[in-house]
Amino acid sequence: MARTPLELVRLAAEFLGQRGVPSPRLDAEVLLARILGVPRIRLYVDFDKPLAEAEVDAYREALRRRARREPTAHITGVREFWSLEFGVDRRVLVPRPDTEVLVEACLERMGDAGRLADLGVGSGAIALALLSERPGWTGVGVDASLEALAVAGVNAARLGLAPRLDLRHGEWCGPLAGERFDLLVSNPPYIPTAELATLEPEVARFDPRLALDGGPDGLACLGEVIAAAPAHLAPGGWLAVEFGAGQQDAVAALIEATGAFETPHLRSDYGGHVRAACARRRVGRRE
Repeated sequence: MARTPLELVRLAAEFLGQRGVPSPRLDAEVLLARILGVPRIRLYVDFDKPLAEAEVDAYREALRRRARREPTAHITGVREFWSLEFGVDRRVLVPRPDTEVLVEACLERMGDAGRLADLGVGSGAIALALLSERPGWTGVGVDASLEALAVAGVNAARLGLAPRLDLRHGEWCGPLAGERFDLLVSNPPYIPTAELATLEPEVARFDPRLALDGGPDGLACLGEVIAAAPAHLAPGGWLAVEFGAGQQDAVAALIEATGAFETPHLRSDYGGHVRAACARRRVGRRE
């Protein structure tokens, strides 16, 4: 018997919920909408339209993958971030909604024209979101993973922003070669090594470890970025970093220890956790 979209979504949500998948109804809808090539709302508009056998088979396979806790974004191949669609897979960290607060904080401090560097660019989500909002800006995206840079390059081309984003291979500020920027932004690995095994399966088993492991205290990469930032920021330029819950005091201390920045501004994510810090490089500091 042919199944309709809402019948399949109901059965799929039950199936995923029984296997401990978070947001089973949402995932069931997203996966079916992707297979049918329609917005999620069409599942309700066309609620009584039977699916073809091939569509049902494809949906079953997607549900099997999701039940094994493979991220929905890996199954669909895309993730929405800042209302833009990014291609993602196992080569990059899946962009999280909480990182949008870092984008918001940067945009509040960006003028009409300037130059940014995104350290640990990954899929390109942060840099490309910022460039999409500021046509007068150009940027550099740095990553230690050539595979991540390939993903970022595809996303930049898809969004029509490739001419404005120069992608470079290397660690943190290493490839910046003495250049100075108006904004340095980074969402570096900040999870303590011992906590990696406790993460949700979608993260622990599918996100690249390189994008997660922040060393014994979670601050190793943050410390490198912050220490190197003053040499690559123009006076009056901004450093913006994301970090984990409870790390705000340590991050603020790292920023203040450079002696190059004004007092950091802290910003909370949508769950109320302090998630990002922005600090302005002092003007008039002796070079």
